[in-house]
Amino acid sequence: MSTANPIIDDPDLGRLARAESTLDGDTVIHDWYASSIHIDDREVELVIDGADADAVQALLPRVRAVVAEIDSIRRSASDAIFTHFSDGEPSRAELDDGATDLLLDVIEATADGTVLHFTDACGQHFPDGYWPAAHLDPDSNVVEVTVES
Repeated sequence: MSTANPIIDDPDLGRLARAESTLDGDTVIHDWYASSIHIDDREVELVIDGADADAVQALLPRVRAVVAEIDSIRRSASDAIFTHFSDGEPSRAELDDGATDLLLDVIEATADGTVLHFTDACGQHFPDGYWPAAHLDPDSNVVEVTVES
C-alpha cells in the first residue's frame, strides 16, 4: 500500500482505491476513489470524489446510508426522472416501467451531494450516449434530475 494513495477498506462498501487509467502507456491517477458493489445481481460503481483519503472517509457515512436504502431511493429517483422528462403526468404503470428500464450504474459522492447515474436499458427513453442522473440532498431526497453525456 502506498502512503501517497492509501487503500480504504470499508466493511460495508469494500475496498476503495484511487482510480487509475492507462493512456498511451502512462498511468494517470485520478482525484477520486472508486470501487464497485453488488446490487440486485449487478455491479454498481462507487465513485467518491477526493484525492485525500481522510476527505473521502468523511463521505463514507452518506454513501453507506444511500446504499442501505438503495431500493427506495432508486425508485424515488426513477420516478423523479420520468416525471421530469414526461410531457404530462406519467401513470403509475409508466413509472413502474421506467423503474424497470432504468438501471443504476454509478453512485457518485462529492462534498456537495450524491448523484445516482442510470442507463436506459431498453434504449427508448434517452438517446445513445446520454444517461439520466438523480441528484440527492443530504437526506437522500431527489432535488434535481439531469441528463448527462
